[in-house]
Amino acid sequence: MVEQMPIYGGYAGGLEETTIVGVATTINSFVMAHATWHLDGPVHVRWGITTAREALAVAGHVSMTIDQKTDMILGNQYYTLAGPCTVMCLLETAAQAITDTASGREILSGVAAAKGVKTNYHTGLEARMMAEAARAVTGMETGKVNGILHNLVAAYEKDYKTAPVGKPFQDCYDTVRILPSPEYLKVYDDAVKVLTDLGLDYWKNKGK
Repeated sequence: MVEQMPIYGGYAGGLEETTIVGVATTINSFVMAHATWHLDGPVHVRWGITTAREALAVAGHVSMTIDQKTDMILGNQYYTLAGPCTVMCLLETAAQAITDTASGREILSGVAAAKGVKTNYHTGLEARMMAEAARAVTGMETGKVNGILHNLVAAYEKDYKTAPVGKPFQDCYDTVRILPSPEYLKVYDDAVKVLTDLGLDYWKNKGK
């Protein structure tokens, strides 16, 4: 596996330029580094996350371009601004999972909550949201996906400056049984309601 994370707003420039860099470095990982699969993760230079609107756009365009022209196996790394046990963290996770799935990525790698910089600030429930949101959007028409994403990102991007840090693993999980706390399960249900109201069929293929 070869990983690279182009920075939107950094040396690469804006949306179009960063997308070109993403495509080029993806191809480069197979040609020069002999990768068997490539892990992407466009990062927003201001927020340091992969779930910002611009970072998602880069990730989606890169994946669709590569997927349409090659059989390369692609993945994406997840860095949310908010931490575990918050609706915002789960909505950020869902937005990226929806983007990755609709644009043809085979591997979802996450979730590094709270920007991946705080110790013990990631749990299995974020990964569950990643998986469930991906499954719910499978096969959805691109135009509908874009509509859901537009509204979904709008639901959390206004809170970037006050993003909740959430709780560490030991404060939102039973550390003996490794199960989420009732509080976190309630938070998860609240996030699912937001997604359902936005038009995501969260229960699609449930149990199949």
